[in-house]
Amino acid sequence: MTPDEFRRYGRLVVDRIADYWEQVEALPVRSRAAPGEVAAALPAHPPETGEPVEAVLADLDRVILPGLTHWQHPAFFAYFPANASGPAVLGDLLSSGLGVQGMLWATSPAATELETVVLDWLAELLDLPGRFRSNGVIQDTASSATLCALLAALHRSSGGSVRRDGVLDRYAVYVSSETHSAAGKAVRIAGLGDAALRVVPVDPGTLALRPDELAAAVRADLAAGVRPVLVVATVGTTSTTAVDPVRAIGEVCREHGVWLHVDAAYAGVAAVCPELRWLHHGLELADSYATNPHKWLLTNFDCDAFWVADREALVGALSVLPEFLRNTATESGAVVDYRDWQVPLGRRFRALKLWAVLRWYGAEGLRAHIRSHVELAAWLAGQVRADPRFEVVAPHPLSLVCFRLRAGDEASEALLAAVNDSGEAYLSHTRVRGDYVLRLAVGATATERRHVEAVWALLSRLAGPSPGGSA
Repeated sequence: MTPDEFRRYGRLVVDRIADYWEQVEALPVRSRAAPGEVAAALPAHPPETGEPVEAVLADLDRVILPGLTHWQHPAFFAYFPANASGPAVLGDLLSSGLGVQGMLWATSPAATELETVVLDWLAELLDLPGRFRSNGVIQDTASSATLCALLAALHRSSGGSVRRDGVLDRYAVYVSSETHSAAGKAVRIAGLGDAALRVVPVDPGTLALRPDELAAAVRADLAAGVRPVLVVATVGTTSTTAVDPVRAIGEVCREHGVWLHVDAAYAGVAAVCPELRWLHHGLELADSYATNPHKWLLTNFDCDAFWVADREALVGALSVLPEFLRNTATESGAVVDYRDWQVPLGRRFRALKLWAVLRWYGAEGLRAHIRSHVELAAWLAGQVRADPRFEVVAPHPLSLVCFRLRAGDEASEALLAAVNDSGEAYLSHTRVRGDYVLRLAVGATATERRHVEAVWALLSRLAGPSPGGSA
């Protein structure tokens, strides 16, 4: 493809994306494709000769779009958002076109230094503690951030060797029953085994991890000769957006020398709003912290912002320097090589899209985006509370509302199926205190008040008559 052909077809693709954003509201939110339907519509063998871009776009409309669930639909409420925005997509396009592989400072100095600066900008916008400044890196997801935090914690705890006299030491990692499954997967990947995972009880009202139970579990492990290595505290749990008491947890960690990782994948970016910075109370006691601009901060997937207070533990855990990567800049010690801050060697130039988002929207635009969704969720929760058929089952400090029909699990499950089958909206479910619960997460880039009003009208209509007899 020549540069002239790229210009011509690139305009077609950009127009196609813009058309999609304009038209997506008219599509069913959830795909109606049956298993195997998309594969059956594709050729069994690759083309022998090249095809024009127009043919690819035609098959995009014919085969691919009907098989998509539309995460950018304004009535997508099922999961925490995967925001896409114009400036982020353009930044990602620039990254793809430049084709930078930013594993070392030497392989593209600007890729490294822009990432450091942009993460310092974001740390300032979120008012993160000073110990995280210039200690940030972009990971692909919060799952990778959790794994890197565990590896750094193991390195610090073990002095670089997790075996003593050839025998693997016994370690413990502490989570709550509401912690994301990424923590359990990280324990497996790190080779500690499922037996290393400790599930700490939560407060039955707030669903937040109980520091007293954590302290008891740590003391019990120490008495048994097990080494506590990592605690994962969550700011905005996946099921209900519960917020763990970071300061109290941090005090337990500090007393016993345990690494505290704070997973704020969804909720952390809300701290761009000063009135929501209570989310970060106690963060000065954390050893690492992660939040995802690709969820709620208008930056398309993937982009996880991960900070550590002690970069030496992270680099020590992950740095391997073969001869072919040696270079003068690295050996001078004057530069950062982000390959040492992650599991893979190679890395995309993700900082460009986050840079584009921060520059296009500015702090004011980002705050307006977050505030609008928080306000819409509060309005919805008010409607749910006012309807005798429904009940809100968990606090809703941000943009997620968890609710159910008072008629019970079967009725709630049937309501969710009816809403999702309608194509007009898409919600998900969880279980809270054993009950089947609907989750409605306001967060798509294009969602406005009318979309939340429409989904409430849909829920009200499909829920059936109220106890008093009226719908």
